Amino acid sequence: MADDSKPVYLRLRDIIAASILDGEYGDGDLLPSVRAFAGQQRANPLTVAKAYQSFQDDGLVMVKRGVGMFVADGATRRLREAERKRFLEDVWPPVAAHIRRLGLRPEELDMQQA
Repeated sequence: MADDSKPVYLRLRDIIAASILDGEYGDGDLLPSVRAFAGQQRANPLTVAKAYQSFQDDGLVMVKRGVGMFVADGATRRLREAERKRFLEDVWPPVAAHIRRLGLRPEELDMQQA
């Protein structure tokens, strides 16, 4: 679910991160070019470049001049750890409270539908 309150470059970053976490791109894989990804997402190439730059700043992608951007070694693990931490600290507490409020039982939460 997109968070329209987030800047576009962060939403694009989330899309890239999800693609890495979902296994579409693994460590060492070539990411789409800025222009290609901008076309796919109907986004401004400068905004895509900013999203990619934020990954580069975090050491999650590496640039090979004249070749492209690649997922850095260990990026998948680091992204998964960061996302798990964010989920457990920010997302899960209100979800757990809502589950308690509704009196839902674990067996009623069909995880197979997720």
